[in-house]
Amino acid sequence: MPTGPDPGLDPLPALPPALPALAHDAQGHRRVDYRAVAALAGPLFVNSGVQAVLNLTDTWFLGRISADATAAVGAVYWLVILFVLALGGVGLAVQTLVAQAHGAGDRYGASEVAWGGLWVTLLMAPLFLGAGLSGPWLLAPFDLAAPVESLAIAYWMPRVSGAVAGVGLWTITGFFNGIGRTRVTLGLNLCVALVNLWLNQLFAFDLGLGVPGIAWATTASQALVLGLALALFLSRRIRRDFGSHRYWRPRRLTMARALAIGVPSGAFAAADLGGTALFQLMQVALGTVPGAATQIVMMLTSLAYMPAIGIASAGTTLVGQAIGAGDRDWAFVLGSAVTRVVVAYMGVLSLFLALAGPWLLPLFVNPGDPQAHAVVETASLIIWIAAGYQVFDGLNFGASFALRGAGDVRIPALIVMALAWLGFVPLSHSLSFVPGEGWVDFLPQLGLGALGGWGALLIYVATLGTLMWLRWRSGAWRRINLR
Repeated sequence: MPTGPDPGLDPLPALPPALPALAHDAQGHRRVDYRAVAALAGPLFVNSGVQAVLNLTDTWFLGRISADATAAVGAVYWLVILFVLALGGVGLAVQTLVAQAHGAGDRYGASEVAWGGLWVTLLMAPLFLGAGLSGPWLLAPFDLAAPVESLAIAYWMPRVSGAVAGVGLWTITGFFNGIGRTRVTLGLNLCVALVNLWLNQLFAFDLGLGVPGIAWATTASQALVLGLALALFLSRRIRRDFGSHRYWRPRRLTMARALAIGVPSGAFAAADLGGTALFQLMQVALGTVPGAATQIVMMLTSLAYMPAIGIASAGTTLVGQAIGAGDRDWAFVLGSAVTRVVVAYMGVLSLFLALAGPWLLPLFVNPGDPQAHAVVETASLIIWIAAGYQVFDGLNFGASFALRGAGDVRIPALIVMALAWLGFVPLSHSLSFVPGEGWVDFLPQLGLGALGGWGALLIYVATLGTLMWLRWRSGAWRRINLR
């Protein structure tokens, strides 16, 4: 398998390294150019907001079906994302490696990384299919109510099996994010949102597929836009500037580098979301009301954390480009600045959402559903706990995405695995269930219901955010060399 440029092709001339988002004050001291940060982060911010609207749109369509449908998808929503991240972490690695190559002026290296990510994604396709077919076996231990379990399994198969298209799309958008052309990412994901909106109505209602139709709509919209993304990657301008048509052959070294960053990155996100998935399954196991209320609050607060992920993703690019240009001190300044912006944004918006809860929450239930009032009442309480943990989640996002830009992903992955699986999951179980309920009987069970489970989530996120910030501040990432 080749490990370098295609034989017979001259490499593109390197560009001189340049520090991103750099400005100088009147005394000549370096300072962060927040206009440049905003130019990079703005499209990613909007893009993640589009993802949040996409989630809310799916929740609205599910609410039109039934409360059971909302609870069913809530039961597996994070579990779906867990599998996608665990199998498709390479899509996260591409942005880091492309950013460092671009920062160093290595244009052909950026294209080679993107192709390496696509080849790894293609090799993962059978694993996605196998995971999609394993839904009944994976959900059996969670003792969901029969109607909810049936709907959850029906959603699982098309959503997980087809997620390889979504990972392919991450890979291409990771390339564009890494070279700083984030408006392309925004345009592609706007297309996904619009196509998904149309296909939700078509599949779920016009064709009568119901809950599986929502999953098929997501899969189909990602596959269609992946084709568009590949066309843009191979467009004349990208071929001219980055030689994207020249370095398509699979290269063992490039694929190995993508896996070396992608596997821990995926493990970090999967461990975090795996704990959240089990937490949400516990809320569904408590009953339809806490399950549906939790899903609605999760999707509503995504208006805070999804755009924040976009800002934090800009931090990955900025840190990676600064390291590629050879200035790790400037990378530290940029990563810290972006983290502060993320924390401020999430704190303000989550407070607004909690205050607006009495007007917003009723929009996500069917007024004719006999459990609608109870769902809104429960959601009105837990949305305040969600507002509390969002600030610490901002600290987690900002610091962990900056660490990813530096390639520091292994130790953070181990930290989140320990916190999620040895702390958050057992604590959530203990606080949620009364004795005789739940999945195990060797843990104390205090029976605080949904409020107890959400309290455990608050403790977990506060601890995780603090530790990620301390890891970034420690500077251990300065010793890592990816090139």
